[in-house]
Amino acid sequence: MKKNLLAALAALGPALAAAQEDAVVVTATRTARPSLQVPASVDAIYAEDIRQGRPQVNLSESLGSVPGILVQNRQNYAQDLQVQSRGFGARATFGVRGIRLIADGIPASMPDGQGQAATFALGSAERIEVLRGPFSSMYGNASGGVISVDTEDGPPEPTIWGDVSAGSFDTWRAAAKFGGQWGRVNGLGDISHFETEGYREHSAATREQANAKLKIGLQDKSSLTLVANALEQPDTQDPLGLTRAEYQADPTQATPNALAFNTRKSISHQQFGATFNRGFTDSRLQATAYGGQRTVQQFLAIPLAAQAAATHSGGVVDLDRSFGGLAVRYFHNLAQSLRFSLGAEYEQMSEHRRGYVNDFGLQGALKRDEDDTVASTGLYAQAEWKFAERWTAHGGLRSSHVRFRSEDHFIVPGNPDDSGEKSYDAITPVAGLLFRPNEQTTFYGIFGRGFETPTFAELANVNPPATGLNFGLEASRSRHFEAGAKAILPAGVRLNAAVFRIVSENEIVIDRSSGGRSTFRNAGHTDRDGVELGAETLGAGPWAARVAYTYLDAVFRESFNTVTGTPAVPVTVPAGSQLPGVPKTVLYGELRYQRERFYARLEGLYKARVPVNDQNSEFADAYATLNLVFGLLQSNARWSISEFVRVDNLTDKNYVGSVVVNDANNRYYEPSPGRNYTLGVQAAVRF
Repeated sequence: MKKNLLAALAALGPALAAAQEDAVVVTATRTARPSLQVPASVDAIYAEDIRQGRPQVNLSESLGSVPGILVQNRQNYAQDLQVQSRGFGARATFGVRGIRLIADGIPASMPDGQGQAATFALGSAERIEVLRGPFSSMYGNASGGVISVDTEDGPPEPTIWGDVSAGSFDTWRAAAKFGGQWGRVNGLGDISHFETEGYREHSAATREQANAKLKIGLQDKSSLTLVANALEQPDTQDPLGLTRAEYQADPTQATPNALAFNTRKSISHQQFGATFNRGFTDSRLQATAYGGQRTVQQFLAIPLAAQAAATHSGGVVDLDRSFGGLAVRYFHNLAQSLRFSLGAEYEQMSEHRRGYVNDFGLQGALKRDEDDTVASTGLYAQAEWKFAERWTAHGGLRSSHVRFRSEDHFIVPGNPDDSGEKSYDAITPVAGLLFRPNEQTTFYGIFGRGFETPTFAELANVNPPATGLNFGLEASRSRHFEAGAKAILPAGVRLNAAVFRIVSENEIVIDRSSGGRSTFRNAGHTDRDGVELGAETLGAGPWAARVAYTYLDAVFRESFNTVTGTPAVPVTVPAGSQLPGVPKTVLYGELRYQRERFYARLEGLYKARVPVNDQNSEFADAYATLNLVFGLLQSNARWSISEFVRVDNLTDKNYVGSVVVNDANNRYYEPSPGRNYTLGVQAAVRF
């Protein structure tokens, strides 16, 4: 029996070794390290999980299996996804804030912390890495978490891929990809077209995307990587949120104001970047430069009477943005027991922002004209010291400087010159200790500090009769504590567990929200106490399973006052109120079966009820959903084809998938569709 056991363990060894290899992560230490050697909560999702049996349109498709991360599809492509990490980012009413987004080493978040997940090209993504906790602060401003997407390299042989899917609500996507290796040059290009009429009225969208990567091997252990990305999303309709009564009457409807003001958004985005790597005997130097431009025109539903106010910026947002940055990083191994890295980063965003009256869907008179600039500078150092056989110390320190500047060109009676500037500075340390009793088990503890400046959107308004930008708004600062364990069990199961506490001060909250205009202020403290558990099976058997559980108690420690509603009404937010948009419990489960020519997958998600405003006067109900996927696989030495059918919301549950926090008109609810279908074909040919 002993011999049989030893033989079984020996057979399992290669699978365990492969599993450890698969778990290599980069974001926490900025250099490739096995997850078991990193004292941080970090997960990686690979290409097969991103694409197999999925539409490849939204991050929400594949990040449900990551504990601590909640990606909610608003069913509204004009406002992008709602992404949060341990509660950071939950207050975003559009786009992504409070979480650092990175694509191929290049920031997809602006220096003020605002970002867009729509620019990620999932059709050519090799992996998505997700970092939570204290090490996120090494990325500077608004790093409550980090989501990093890496484009795959071209394969050794030239290969062309095709991908077509179609489904409910007149939704379809077509994509093509080509890549290969030619001597020292490796390249890959990906283009896609996506259209939908939308689940709700007035929610149609069209998205065209291109992504390219060229990697050139140079002499002397050097390489140059060039990346380019483009997104065109014209006239994306915005159905707006619904009141509870509207949602219960007809969840597919748009609000009357969305139709009356023809709410919509157009986006054009292009960026380019280059990264040079030079390897030495015990060190590596990396330099990155990037630049791009983004234009946005958005029509909002704001009553004409409110837009008529002298200091109101109008119901049409028209911005023309350029952005860019530079980074230099140096990595050195002093010995097997000591590694360190140094880095300097500079980012800048400049935009010409104009506002006009939205005259029932038509652009009217000019109401705002300004040039806004935000720039950030960061210096950091990180080190790893293995001071004993089973013990390793990790540490880091970052200095960040963020400067906002606005030049007002719209100066008329009742609206004086609102120009101004403000800077924010922070020193954010992180320190951790890791203990490995054996090669498959890790225990760790870690502490760090973070900070989050306001975005330009949060600085934009002050309460009348004051004018100008809200430069009295301070940055929120946080302290993070985390303890965790990671293990690969002999049975072929990877386990991750973490408990954490986060204390924030000067939390940025709504001060007044009425008439389509929001102002912000700093509150006292917020407390976030949580538990994250993740488990997945490993090995080559036909069955596989994955579970992710998050418990998060996120509350305001002190009471504060706010003004909200139409008409505006003073409200007291009691101490102990939950942070809006943050569920206490999220549970994801996945069961997979795969053979050589067939696969099936069952996905389940449970989310606890969610408060929709600071005072917790209303909640979106808890819900549980199931998704089912079936696929066929055919291949030979030169080609492969896969067909799949996907059924989302298998039980036809009526539920609210996302909320618009603190909406002044009580239109908090963004319904998700009932049972819906997607059919797709994915093919590849090697030359």
